[in-house]
Amino acid sequence: MVTSKNVGLAVPDWPTTFGYNMFLFPVSKWVGGILFEHTHRLIASAVGFLTIILAIWLWRSESRRWVRNLGLIALAGVILQGILGGLRVTMLKDEIGIFHACVAQAFLALLVVIALVTTNFWRSLGHNAVNLEGEAPATPGRDELVQSPGSRELAPQLSLPHIATIRNIAAVVTLAIYVQLALGATMRHQHRDLSILDFPTANGAWIPDTSATALAKINAWRDARGLSDVDAFQIWLQMIHRFVALLIAIGVITFCSRVWRDARQVPALRKLSMWWIAFLLVQLTLGAWTIWSNKAADIATAHVAVGAIMLSFGVSISAICWRILALSRHAAFGGRALPIPA
Repeated sequence: MVTSKNVGLAVPDWPTTFGYNMFLFPVSKWVGGILFEHTHRLIASAVGFLTIILAIWLWRSESRRWVRNLGLIALAGVILQGILGGLRVTMLKDEIGIFHACVAQAFLALLVVIALVTTNFWRSLGHNAVNLEGEAPATPGRDELVQSPGSRELAPQLSLPHIATIRNIAAVVTLAIYVQLALGATMRHQHRDLSILDFPTANGAWIPDTSATALAKINAWRDARGLSDVDAFQIWLQMIHRFVALLIAIGVITFCSRVWRDARQVPALRKLSMWWIAFLLVQLTLGAWTIWSNKAADIATAHVAVGAIMLSFGVSISAICWRILALSRHAAFGGRALPIPA
């Protein structure tokens, strides 16, 4: 919202707020853009304090060392994020703002992983023995599904190659979503009007003309309407954003079809795949709406938020696929494989 409304510099100093201690800034002065930027800082501070509590709690109560380390990484990440936010204000560099946005999404992804691996659901996956097709000879009890009370997440006839393919698709799509968010941050932090104002075409064509003559005509048209000028880089940046969106859509649909064909026995993946599809449709709609509204603040903010939700689903799905594949390989060799992190 801060970037969408272009109020990131409504408060010109940091870590103070107009010379006040951030937490003592008078409420009566929370007006206009100051309201959004100051609230952004307070929420960021709250996230920082909660991350400190999370890291301490994990270190004191979590038996798995790798999960404790994730808590420390999250703490380092939120500190870095706070510093980047401050430097964006004091150094007035859009590049820092882009990095700030990218670190925020990476931090969210890390918190999603921490939340997932500390659930009973994650641990329950480890209590299941998976019956696999075409793997090593059966060992006692291997051909029977063993389930812990209340857990029915893994089922017979899961094929290692199929699960590996599903995991790879999920990981690639998730990475593409992160790249897409970075591209979006790059466009947003240019603080300019959209370089392409129509959709699904681009300046009236499927492939935009970015020759010097075409750009001169485009900018003359934009100048007459009080819009910022554009160059070829800005136009192609938005086109790449659209192209990556198409690849993500194909990837999510492919993932969903593979899950329902090859991993129907895993309810969690079935449910998450359908939610991923649903949010994909919402995101595509918001993307088009953002263009048609010339980047209206509320629509653009919702577009970013749903993108973050899609990233969260991708991270969760990828982690679950990795867990299932690791457990499947462990079971396929009669438990003789290397120990799997809990």
